[in-house]
Amino acid sequence: MKHRFSTLLFAFLFLVSLPNQSEARWGQIGHYVTGYVAESYLDDDVKAKVAAVLGDITLPRACVWMDDIRSDSAFDYTRTWHWATIEDGKTYEGTEQEPTGDVISASEEMIASLKSGTLSPEQESINLKLLIHMIGDMHMPLHVGNGTDRGGNQVRVQWMGDNSNLHRVWDSDIINSLQMSYMELAREVDFMDAETVTMWQSGTVRDWAGESVSYRDAVYDLPEDMRLGYEYRYYKKDIIFKRLAQAGVRIAGVLNEIYGS
Repeated sequence: MKHRFSTLLFAFLFLVSLPNQSEARWGQIGHYVTGYVAESYLDDDVKAKVAAVLGDITLPRACVWMDDIRSDSAFDYTRTWHWATIEDGKTYEGTEQEPTGDVISASEEMIASLKSGTLSPEQESINLKLLIHMIGDMHMPLHVGNGTDRGGNQVRVQWMGDNSNLHRVWDSDIINSLQMSYMELAREVDFMDAETVTMWQSGTVRDWAGESVSYRDAVYDLPEDMRLGYEYRYYKKDIIFKRLAQAGVRIAGVLNEIYGS
C-alpha cells in the first residue's frame, strides 16, 4: 500500500509540474498572426530582402523566435525586453525602467542597429527577429504594465471556470477560446484600408506602447467575483483583434523603412 501511494504521489507531482501546453501554443498564435499580417504589407523588394536575412525561417515563425530562446543563456540579455512599465499618470520617460533594457528602448536600439547596415549577417538576423517580436509584445496592453502587479500576472482570475491570471487571459486564454488557427485569426483581423494602414504606421514605438496604456482601464474592468468568460471575451476581443492588426501593419512599416530602396 505504501509503495502504491508513493507511485501515485509521484505521478501526481509529475503531472502538475508539466507546462501548460495550451498556454505555450496559443501564446505563440498571436505572434504568428502579426507576422502573417505583416507579410501582406511588405513592399515586394523588402519581402525578398527580409526573406534573405531570415534564411530558412518564415516571417510568422520568426515572430515567435524570441520566446523560443528564453531558455538559452546566450540570450539572457533579452530577458527584460518583453515588457516596459509606464505607471498610471506618468510617461515612459517619467517611469523607472529595467537597467537591462525594456521592450521600448530595446526596439529603438534594434531599429537603429538594423538601419546602420554594419551588422554581420548572423547579428542582423538575430536583431531582426528580436525587433519583430518586440513590436508584437508592446501591442498587448499588459506588456506595458503599471508597475504594481507584474503586468497582470499577479491578478488571479477564473477563466471559463479554470484558474488563470489576467496576463494569461490576454496573452493566450481569449485567443485560445476562439479555436481559430493563426491564419484564420489573421484573416479575421486584417480589415484595413490604405488610409488606415498609413495612419497606423505613423508614430514611434513609444507612441504605440502608449496606446497600450490607454487600453488598461478596459483590461482591468473586472467583475467583483473575478470570474471571466464569454461576456468578458465579447467586450474585449475587439481590442485584441485591433492590436494584433496594428502590430502586423507596423512591423511591415518598420521593415519597409529599414530595407526599402
